[in-house]
Amino acid sequence: MAEKRFEKIYGQGTVSGADIWLDRFTGVQYLYLWSGSGGGVTPLLGQDGKPTISPIPED
Repeated sequence: MAEKRFEKIYGQGTVSGADIWLDRFTGVQYLYLWSGSGGGVTPLLGQDGKPTISPIPED
């Protein structure tokens, strides 16, 4: 079976909300905002304007 690439590391909301997803291959975090049936995703950026990167988890 293929390795799981994305992992949800934070979530809030029921009808609308925000999630943070981690790309387990690159360490880049993504912000996913949603409301009802619509939503959008963007890389989560730090104060320096660069993507927020977490250590890549080892299984």
